[in-house]
Amino acid sequence: MDEDHAGTMIQAEGLSKRYGRTQALAGVDFSVPAGTILGLLGPNGAGKTTAVRILTTLARPDSGRATVAGIDVVAHPQRVRRHIGVAGQEATLDPLLTGRQNLLIIGELSGMGRAASRTRAAELLEEFDLAQAADRVSKGYSGGMRRRLDIAASLMTRPPVLFLDEPTTGLDPTGRQRTWDAIGALRKEGVTVLLTTQYLEEADALADRIVVVDHGAVIAEGTAQELKAASGTAHVELTLTEPHPGAVDAITPLVNGPVHTGEDPRHLSASVEATSGLASALVRALDEAGAMVDNIEVRRPSLDDVFLALTGTHTPDTDGGPAPRHAGADHDLEVRA
Repeated sequence: MDEDHAGTMIQAEGLSKRYGRTQALAGVDFSVPAGTILGLLGPNGAGKTTAVRILTTLARPDSGRATVAGIDVVAHPQRVRRHIGVAGQEATLDPLLTGRQNLLIIGELSGMGRAASRTRAAELLEEFDLAQAADRVSKGYSGGMRRRLDIAASLMTRPPVLFLDEPTTGLDPTGRQRTWDAIGALRKEGVTVLLTTQYLEEADALADRIVVVDHGAVIAEGTAQELKAASGTAHVELTLTEPHPGAVDAITPLVNGPVHTGEDPRHLSASVEATSGLASALVRALDEAGAMVDNIEVRRPSLDDVFLALTGTHTPDTDGGPAPRHAGADHDLEVRA
C-alpha cells in the first residue's frame, strides 16, 4: 500500500462514465478512511454500481482518477485486486458445493495453500454463523445464509478493503439483520468497507459516513445525523383533549406550511423546524388559545426525509412510493454539483 495514502483506503476523484447516451457517472468525488464503512446511497440507476465497478477494476472511467489502498485502479489493476474483496448483488458461489468447499476452493485458487485455507475457512464459517451448515450443499441455504457465505468468501484472503454491492437486497428481516451483524463486525477487524444500498435503515445502522448519489453525481454527504440535521424538517403530531376552533390558528406561526387535521378533529399535524423547546412553545400557544393538549410528539427527520428532500423520491424500502422530482428537491441540504 502507498504510505502516502495509508489513512485513505478508497479515493474517487472526478469519476465520469458514459454508456452510450446514458451518463452513469458525472464527476463523482468521495473518499473512505481506513477502517470505516461508507454507505453509498441512491435510487436505482443513480450510478452506485458503476462506481463500484470502476473501483474494483471491472470498468474504466472515461475521466477522473480512483485509487484503492493508494494504488491507481487503471494503471495497476492487478495490484488493486490483491487488496480487495468483492461481494456483488448476486452470489457467485457454486450451489453444488458445501459452504466449506466453496471457501476452500477460493482460498486454494488464491494461493493460500490447503492448510491455511482450511484454517481461514473454519474461522469465517464460525464468524458468519455458518459453522453448523458448513458441510451442507449451499444450494439448500436460505437467502441470508448465501449472502453471508458470499461475504465470507470475499474475505478469505484477508483483504483490507471490501466492496459490498447491495448485500441484503431480497432478504427477509432476519437474514438482513444477521448480515448487518456480520458487516458491522468487520469494522472491529479494521476492514474498510464500501457498501452500496437502497435501504435507508441499512445505511443508518452500518455506515460511519453516507454519500448520496443521484443521476451520476454526489448530491450530499456526511454522517447520518449530519444529513438528518441538515434537512431541518421534523414532523409534529398533536392530540387535543377535545376539538378547538382556534387550535390551527394558534400553532400556524410555529410550523412550516399548513396544519393538517385528521379524521378525528382532535388530531393535528404539521412540518416543523427541528429546534429545541418546540414542543413547549406549541403547548403554550394552544394553552393561550384555550385548547388543552392530551399528547404531543415531535418526530425528528429520518433518512427517508433526507432522501426525499434530496432526490424527490422515496427509496424502495419505504411505503411512500416514488414522488415526482421537483426543482426545489435539494433546498435544505448541502448540495454538491
